[in-house]
Amino acid sequence: MHVIVIGGGISGLAAAQRLCADGASVTVLEASARVGGKLLTGDVAGSAAVDLGAESMLARRPEGVDLAREAGLGESLVPPTGAGAAIWSRGELCPMPKGHVMGVPGDAEALRGLLSAEGVARVAREPELPPEPVGEDAAIGEYVARRLGREVVDRLVEPLLGGVYAGDAYRISMRAAVPVLYEAARHGSSLLAGVRAVQEQAAAQPCASPVFMGVEGGVGRLPLAVADACRAAGASIRTGTAVRELHGPRTGGAVRADGAPAGWSVVTDGGEVLHADAVVLAVPAPRAARLLVDEVPAAARELAAVEYASMALVTLAFRRGDLERVPEGSGFLVPPVDGRTIKAATFSGNKWSWVAAQGPELFVLRTSVGRYGEEAVLERDDAELAALSLRDLRTATGLTATPVDRLVTRWDGGLPQYPVGHGARVARVREAVADVPGLAVCGAAYEGVGIPACIASGKRAAGETLARAAAGSARE
Repeated sequence: MHVIVIGGGISGLAAAQRLCADGASVTVLEASARVGGKLLTGDVAGSAAVDLGAESMLARRPEGVDLAREAGLGESLVPPTGAGAAIWSRGELCPMPKGHVMGVPGDAEALRGLLSAEGVARVAREPELPPEPVGEDAAIGEYVARRLGREVVDRLVEPLLGGVYAGDAYRISMRAAVPVLYEAARHGSSLLAGVRAVQEQAAAQPCASPVFMGVEGGVGRLPLAVADACRAAGASIRTGTAVRELHGPRTGGAVRADGAPAGWSVVTDGGEVLHADAVVLAVPAPRAARLLVDEVPAAARELAAVEYASMALVTLAFRRGDLERVPEGSGFLVPPVDGRTIKAATFSGNKWSWVAAQGPELFVLRTSVGRYGEEAVLERDDAELAALSLRDLRTATGLTATPVDRLVTRWDGGLPQYPVGHGARVARVREAVADVPGLAVCGAAYEGVGIPACIASGKRAAGETLARAAAGSARE
């Protein structure tokens, strides 16, 4: 069986790896000049390697670390140093509270110092409120604000969710984005009690692995290693090859040169026509919608409605000798309600031992800028974004040194948004796609934006493709 995977991000590569492992012939078509999507490494100050996209993956979910090991990066997996994070709230750097689920606490006292006394008291009164059914779905911010008060949303939930989705907590679907919190809200009368139950359940399952894991030299090495493993297994990976049209059984399909049915034909921007028995579509929702508009119009309509947020990462390198003092901790998150430009800062030189070791004379950090609905700041040029980041860093930490290098990485339309009802939309897409033989979809727009979720999505698409092919062969 020949399968064409359209999209060479980590989802598409994970699909290709699974297909190759099961003996399929695989061609990966990637529109850009490189594979990896939003996983990318670069360098600052001439030699310091840094991640210019995601820098870590959730290790408690196994798909990411498992794929890294399968691709030969097992010895390069490294956890963060354990340096503590903070919240820059009301002009103060407050230690990140412990014992919460995406900012929702199990104990009001854990938020003392971050919230006002009134805010802590409001959280503590939650068990006295009448039960509130969460229904089929709810916006995290709206539901938590009703149960615990807006302050806990604005000061903790919002910055944490913003770090993952660059989104608005008052719009984001609880069921799609934080399903464990949705289940806690659905089955309990008290949200605080539900969060404590989640924490107790986690504590009862001892796990020696770190919560997060990175890769020495950058997580951006992962897709390159997976691509190499796919090539070694016989896959063809073509970059700079955009797809213009997609035709399957509903729009004429294709016929091979020998007259045998091909199932699918893929037309590139250059006019080349490729044939395959199956197609895995591993591209962002807007591109998937354009390719499916004739073949699966119901799925295309749903995918066209998926919104995305844009953001930028500003990487700065300083000479340690120029710093009056090195900022402490792994970095900080910023509540949007405070009106700052940056939404987070990561002190890479403190968070990752390999970053500090490769350039002992340098201190490397990065800030993130841009949220859903607040992309106007991204219209500024790179120099302005760096200057705005330095202004906020100076206010937050007292950092006054001039960087020796800077690098601004823009991710336009980089993060799909998961509003209320997103899970139902994904279900409708999958239902429409399932009716079309030889077609599967995967990526960050479906069941999670994190690296493990994207890998799981790709492997699921590959598994569906293989299972449907096997079922077809059995019928024949």
